[in-house]
Amino acid sequence: MKKYRLIASATMGLESVVKDECKELGFENVETFNGRVEFDGDEKEIVEANLHLRCADRVFIKMGEFKALTFDNLFENIKRLPWENIISVDGEFPISWVSSVKCKLFSKSDIQKIVKKAIVERLRVAYQTERLPETGGAYRVKIQAHNDIFLVMVDTSGEGLHKRGYRNLINEAPLKETMAAALVLLSRWKGGDRPLIDPMCGTGTIAIEAAMIARNVAPGVNRNFASEKWPIIPENLWVDLRD
Repeated sequence: MKKYRLIASATMGLESVVKDECKELGFENVETFNGRVEFDGDEKEIVEANLHLRCADRVFIKMGEFKALTFDNLFENIKRLPWENIISVDGEFPISWVSSVKCKLFSKSDIQKIVKKAIVERLRVAYQTERLPETGGAYRVKIQAHNDIFLVMVDTSGEGLHKRGYRNLINEAPLKETMAAALVLLSRWKGGDRPLIDPMCGTGTIAIEAAMIARNVAPGVNRNFASEKWPIIPENLWVDLRD
């Protein structure tokens, strides 16, 4: 299996909780940054991270990180990345999210166009084709730029990891499941004879997440992920790890 640098994005302030989760799962070279935790892993770790991380927002493959001051810089750096190692010949690859803070390149729409064009050129050469139908699985590309440093990622999760799959009806302004799980983990409660009391229960998110922690139920076991449709991840991996 191929090794990747993976990113678990996290709500500001919860990075240390997500880092502890990653270490407990046995992930290697775990590092913490503002709003994210990075670690090394192969296809198996991509599946495990999506199924088991309780407090992360999403799991990404880190494609690259570089400085770009002009659109030519951006184009060449994006084109240099090995997109064909991730995106299949029929893969759909929208530039779904762009942020630019304190950067010379600040136009989000222009960044989207340049990035898309560079990926298309790379894949056309790699697959020796002029046509990329984009009818297959989704590979949503996220660009995060700060102080002219561009972080380029591909989303493996699809919908945010807070969407566990156990709640069909969503009330207004509920506490996110990832935040509820973090509150339980920070309290050090793990079940057993010690009671858990939530006097402001509301829709029961804290109680449900606490019960899943006590029963050791993987938070992502009842939902689907974008990378389930990726050819680089064997289908039996999802089946085996869910079991």
